[in-house]
Amino acid sequence: MDLYFDPVARLGDARPFFRGTWPDRKWLNVPGPFYGADTDNCGTGRIHAPSLVLYEGEYFTEYVYRQPRTPDELRQLVDAAEAEAFGGYGCDGDAHWTPTAVRQWWRDRGRIRQYLAEGREKWEADDATSGQGTAAAARDYAAYLDGESAAHLRIYLFWLEERRSPVPGERLPQL
Repeated sequence: MDLYFDPVARLGDARPFFRGTWPDRKWLNVPGPFYGADTDNCGTGRIHAPSLVLYEGEYFTEYVYRQPRTPDELRQLVDAAEAEAFGGYGCDGDAHWTPTAVRQWWRDRGRIRQYLAEGREKWEADDATSGQGTAAAARDYAAYLDGESAAHLRIYLFWLEERRSPVPGERLPQL
């Protein structure tokens, strides 16, 4: 059993839906191959990928807060990218993330926690009318930062360094 699910290898003909560029990516994206960059503000990302996508700010620009780990989650993210009018999702994060950059992101995750905490009240009010579940997703992202994200990022670091999935029992890099 592989520990790392390589979603990019499974994109196939969905790759054209990912036209976002690395310099435009949102700072809230979790490290991995996928990210939200210059997305529209239609709020479609959470409709298609509610456990992977969140919105930034009052304009509902989209970012990836959890990388897909299964074929079903990948399909959800592809659907979100396909519905995104500006083509603002990217899938070339593996070419840009470095172990140093991932570790820096990890050290700065408190900034994300603060952003999520500061927006909670507004998102709860917005959810009452939009039904998007942004407040719950923000809580999920915060819980992910405090929980399993460290293990996922260590596996991703291994992927970046070795370009293969670790096998059970192999030593993983430290964050």
